[in-house]
Amino acid sequence: MRLSLRACFGLLALFAVGLTGAGLLIGELMKLQPCPLCIFQRLLYLLIACLALCGVLLPGWWRAWGVLVGLTASGGLGTAAYQTWLQQNPESSMACGFGEPTVIEQIVNWFGVRWPDLFLATGFCSSKDWVFLGLSMANWSIVCFLAVMVAAAQLVSKGQRP
Repeated sequence: MRLSLRACFGLLALFAVGLTGAGLLIGELMKLQPCPLCIFQRLLYLLIACLALCGVLLPGWWRAWGVLVGLTASGGLGTAAYQTWLQQNPESSMACGFGEPTVIEQIVNWFGVRWPDLFLATGFCSSKDWVFLGLSMANWSIVCFLAVMVAAAQLVSKGQRP
């Protein structure tokens, strides 16, 4: 059974919102302190959800929404990979949270001031406080962003008009 493009975009939006909710829930239950890179990834998942929702509501532009979802996921993949590198090399993580704020930290701070319950970054980027099946949350985020990239590529390359 082949799903319509709208259904695929809807599932992608639900996946991104579900990942955001799962991250919030795990953070709350385990009293984890998210770092600026964690919060930035959270923002990227929410952006993916919004773009996918655009694919549901404005299906005439489905290819553009798919490309934008893929580009956003590739930015998330790079962010998660960098955080993974910081976790593997904690001595190199002095740049995260110290000195002049980076563009990512400025974005996260802006959201954190307005919605602290969702976006306040209080942790360190090199912390590996949560591990499941041998992978940190940043490692799992790499897997999830890769999955979104694959889904977006398939939507763009094999999609048909709804």
